[in-house]
This record gives sequence, structure tokens and C-alpha cells, in this order.
Amino acid sequence: MSSATKSERDHMGRVAALSCVVCRNLGLGESPAAIHHIGNGTMGKRASNYDVILLCPTHHQHGGHGVAVHAGRKAFEAKYGTERELLEQARRELDV
Repeated sequence: MSSATKSERDHMGRVAALSCVVCRNLGLGESPAAIHHIGNGTMGKRASNYDVILLCPTHHQHGGHGVAVHAGRKAFEAKYGTERELLEQARRELDV
């Protein structure tokens, strides 16, 4: 995050205040979470610092196939919605 501009850092800070989007959608309430840059269709190139959602450790990396986005993006998206849909939800919640 050190190469992020002030505007990008401010945006990611606002996203970080939301808690895990999947946990909230499942009615599990707020949970500690980390910034996740959504896939942009380009292998090896990270998405913009404005294309981020918040995911808890379970939904980000540790939940296994179909639960964690990094354990199987297609299965994750089939279950919880696409990363783009979750991003649009976060943007609506932030009124961006």
C-alpha cells in the first residue's frame, strides 16, 4: 500500500471500515477483514486500489475451495456473487 496515492489510501480506509462483505451478506455481522483487490482479468496484474472489497480471513484465503476467493474464484463467485458485484455493493454502501 506504500505506493498508493493519498486518495487511494483514503478510499481503502473507507472500504476497511465496512467489514467483510460476504459475512454481512450472510447475516453474520461484522468481522475483522482485509483489503482484497478484485480480479481484473489480467494474470499477474493487480487491480486498481479503487477496485477493492473487504474480506475476512475465511472468505479471503483460509476458507477452502468454494469459501475463500483465493481457493477457487469461480466457486466463490457462484456461491457469493462475482467480485465485480461485491465491488459494486461496496461502492453503493460508500456512496461512491
